[in-house]
Amino acid sequence: MLTAIEATRADRAALLEIGAALTPAQWQAPSGCAGWSVQDVVTHLANLFWMVVDTTRLPDTGGQATEEVQELAVVARRGMTAAEALADYEKVSDTGLGVLTELAEARIELPLGDFGTYLSPVLASAYAFDHYTHIRADLFGPRGPLTGEPPASDELRVTAALDWIEAALPQQYPAQAAACTLELQITGTGARVIRFGSGPAMATITSAAPALVRWVTHRGSWAELGVEAAGDETALAAARQLKVY
Repeated sequence: MLTAIEATRADRAALLEIGAALTPAQWQAPSGCAGWSVQDVVTHLANLFWMVVDTTRLPDTGGQATEEVQELAVVARRGMTAAEALADYEKVSDTGLGVLTELAEARIELPLGDFGTYLSPVLASAYAFDHYTHIRADLFGPRGPLTGEPPASDELRVTAALDWIEAALPQQYPAQAAACTLELQITGTGARVIRFGSGPAMATITSAAPALVRWVTHRGSWAELGVEAAGDETALAAARQLKVY
């Protein structure tokens, strides 16, 4: 998944540029992630790289759910200044991109706890997806505190984010995939069809990729994002509950 690595690299560069221009107040402003500041979001993205670079830099949270682990890891590193958090992210992400490249070439199975088990090349897509989502939906408005235009949602970065959604949905929701089949029609940049489930499509959901990223992470409703949906109401109700991590 070298495309996903390049997408992550592009958003890494964008995040470093954004961080270098932030005021102290902006660093501490509430982000679109409940309970997290802008600095917390940057710390979280750094922590993701520490997970593949050196897990001893993170607190021992063995056995807990992934989302709880990520929360505890952010809380544990709140003693850093904003400058330290950005420098930490810059350093570990540089090393981490090299590790992701090695894993992509290794093609081994990686168990990711309650997120499922994936071939190692797919892991880079998860990093691209996290960067894409947190930067655009949590740092910038309307959910986040930053104004102006967020980094581009271009083919490179959209494709990588969609690759993770497509890989993660059946892993994170196996029971729902067995019960109903959905067709997600992505329009515009990164256009593709994602099928969730294996039978005949019971419902069709149509949206642009940026809208899909927001609704499938529960950062916006279908009505707010201009999503079109048709088909079996039970299947559509199940679709509204899907949340990719």
